[in-house]
Amino acid sequence: MSSTTLTHSEKPIETPGTRILDMKLEAVVIPVSDAARSKQFYEGLGWRLDGDFVVGDTFRAMQFTPPGSPASIHFGTGITPAAPGSASGLFLVVSDIDAARAELIGHGVEVSEVFHRAGPGKPAVSGRHPDRQSYSSYATFKDPDGNEWLLQEVTTRLPGRIDSNTTNYASVADLAAAMRRASEAHGEHEKRNGGHRDENWPDWYAEYMVAEQAGKPLPL
Repeated sequence: MSSTTLTHSEKPIETPGTRILDMKLEAVVIPVSDAARSKQFYEGLGWRLDGDFVVGDTFRAMQFTPPGSPASIHFGTGITPAAPGSASGLFLVVSDIDAARAELIGHGVEVSEVFHRAGPGKPAVSGRHPDRQSYSSYATFKDPDGNEWLLQEVTTRLPGRIDSNTTNYASVADLAAAMRRASEAHGEHEKRNGGHRDENWPDWYAEYMVAEQAGKPLPL
């Protein structure tokens, strides 16, 4: 059977009415040296244990899912040849960097101080971004092997990053945070309109929260 390699110009063209097949990132493998110790660590964070499969003395696979996350992690014994602790740049997106950091510390985890970057590729600067710019504030922590996780505060998504026709919140905490941001913005909206109470505030909140998550212009 002969094989055919498509060049860049020969790649299939998506025609109107067709849809690219979904490919959902479900799990990421992290290398660990002691499966039992890692299980205890991630359970201690409050992450959900989805499965723990043991096959003899040479194979063990566990899956954990962070709260509100659509993707999970795999680790265990006989899973990957990568050196334990070599994973880094594992992003955990949160709506409130300070609250997320405090929660991790409450679980006994050593977390770095919050830092920010003025833009992509810019040097790290101590403290949360002064304007609380989305995607710009961070903190890091490591698991017992040294695999490094990066907390990133995201409050407003970049355009095109989510389905603009769908509004979803991963947790009650994320929804509450979005409502607080809408409340603060609405307060400024009322000030700009003479300080009068806006009787249609539920509609304004809804418009603001949907626009914020979709990365669209926010109502004034």
